[in-house]
Amino acid sequence: LEEAAMLKKYATFHLNPEQPVVSSDPTASGRNFFMRQSAPEQESAEDTEERAKILEEVALLKKYAEFHLHPEEPVVSSDSTSCGRNYFSRLSADEYLDAEEDKECDKILEEAAMLKKYATFHLNPEQLVVSSDPT
Repeated sequence: LEEAAMLKKYATFHLNPEQPVVSSDPTASGRNFFMRQSAPEQESAEDTEERAKILEEVALLKKYAEFHLHPEEPVVSSDSTSCGRNYFSRLSADEYLDAEEDKECDKILEEAAMLKKYATFHLNPEQLVVSSDPT
């Protein structure tokens, strides 16, 4: 039982390293070799500039990734002279589909509805089977 308590104590040390170290020995002390005054610089000025440049590029990439991830969000612009025109829904735009393409589209939608119906059968096998045959 003592061994299990000790294992729990050490597991807590590893699970929560941010907790302060508690010691009952008054002579115990520690020294941080990385933060002392005589420690050499950890990062040069060039490295710091390079890090800032990389972080700036990453922020820009994140911004553009969000544009592609959420195309439904409105476009925000600080340029007062910028404007846009939708060439697909203007009044003078040509019709999208001719009669043959329209029939093909209807056929595809019917097949998609049938596939959805059969997918529902497989997704919910607990539903009752309904028959239209009276015999």
